[in-house]
Amino acid sequence: MKFRLFKNISNLALSFLALLLCVSGCRIPEPTEKITIAVASNMQYAMDEIAEAYSLETGIPCEIIVGASGQLTAQIREGAPFDVLVSADMKFPKEIERLGLSASSPKVYAYGKIVLWTLFDDIEPSMEGLKDERIEHIAIANPRLAPYGLAAKQALHFHGVHDEVEGKLVFGESITQTNQFILSRSAQVGITAKSIVTSPQMRDKGKYKDIDPRTYDPIEQGVVIIKNNDTDYSREILFCKFLSSETAKKILRRFGYSVDE
Repeated sequence: MKFRLFKNISNLALSFLALLLCVSGCRIPEPTEKITIAVASNMQYAMDEIAEAYSLETGIPCEIIVGASGQLTAQIREGAPFDVLVSADMKFPKEIERLGLSASSPKVYAYGKIVLWTLFDDIEPSMEGLKDERIEHIAIANPRLAPYGLAAKQALHFHGVHDEVEGKLVFGESITQTNQFILSRSAQVGITAKSIVTSPQMRDKGKYKDIDPRTYDPIEQGVVIIKNNDTDYSREILFCKFLSSETAKKILRRFGYSVDE
């Protein structure tokens, strides 16, 4: 008898729940879905602040995956579930578009800069100083995978020191690994992104010197939406618009980037 009564009450509760669902559109409301952003290593600290500001404004949480632009692009080609690629250049976003993997046209969101950086007090970060015999290792990012590594190579050639210091070069798979070489003092000096050394996490570590941007090709950093199974890209479009907002631009300038006014 008690079992039958419990069963009747349960059936009544389920019927009531079904009625509520139909009144509300016959579907259970879903929690806000996150947006997954593949981010070039030079942008990791700036993106932390941009993503936080974006989430506060929109209520949409962000998951950030950091790596070299070339590595992230390779993962996208293999089907990695990224929503947006925030690259260190325009080459890889354009490659995504050429392969038919984009849901938007690539767009420049900022221009990067490179610096010489050392943690050694007795070493001056300068192009001529790289010839110093005390410097055994110079860290740069892999030019094939990381646009900042390519810019570093171009600057070394421009200043006429590349051939003389080529044997000292050690290559990080990304700016993150390049910075690890410098921070661990495995390399006496390195060429990295200005956005790294001006970040709150790094600004008190060592000393750096700007490299004249006329000595390397402009580092046009691009963003592109990745095509996926969704037909609604409103979250991704909103993020890309936010990346061009004055809020995001203020953050980018603070991290040493140039932005279009």
